[in-house]
Amino acid sequence: MEKNKPVVIGVAGGSGSGKTSVTRAIYERFKETSILVIEQDAYYKDQSHLPFEERLKTNYDHPLAFDNDLLVEHLQQLLEYKSIEKPIYDYKVHNRSTETIHVEPKEVIIVEGILILEDANLVDLMDIKVFVDTDADLRIIRRLLRDIKDRGRTLDSVIDQYIQVVRPAHMQFIEPSKRYADLIIPEGGENHVAVDIMASKIENILVKNSNL
Repeated sequence: MEKNKPVVIGVAGGSGSGKTSVTRAIYERFKETSILVIEQDAYYKDQSHLPFEERLKTNYDHPLAFDNDLLVEHLQQLLEYKSIEKPIYDYKVHNRSTETIHVEPKEVIIVEGILILEDANLVDLMDIKVFVDTDADLRIIRRLLRDIKDRGRTLDSVIDQYIQVVRPAHMQFIEPSKRYADLIIPEGGENHVAVDIMASKIENILVKNSNL
């Protein structure tokens, strides 16, 4: 008997919005079932053809930075219960690593990223589309803390990047994409009611699929 198609959930939102906390909250609910997370960040384009100085100029908040064709191809393979080799992006060299991560198909697939609702081909593969909507002041504070603590950035460099790149990209590409969301979650993973609603919806789909 042929298996039913896995459930694909898209979790989008601006940098520092709380996408990861929402994704983690959902993952924790279903890890005993069969669930995997695919991060759009892993699918930044290979830049081996560019010298390091040029790679430093990469705008990681622009749709053109992503290899969405490969992401779509991998999701289609997972939907057919085929394994994939997920890329690894190395921020130290601003390029895709030569290594990959072997990923086996699961019943629930969460696709997380700032621009996953901006690409129509990705949206078409999703059963549930979520946008994590958090005020700009909280997002910039979270980004400051993350980049300074985890990525060794200076305060001035993070603020400059936010003003020059992050904020314009958010206004032009990310914010408009929330019109495609089925569910808008304010304040990320701390919104337990919204996470409960998401979990119930996923459970209903899984039960329905198991009865077909």
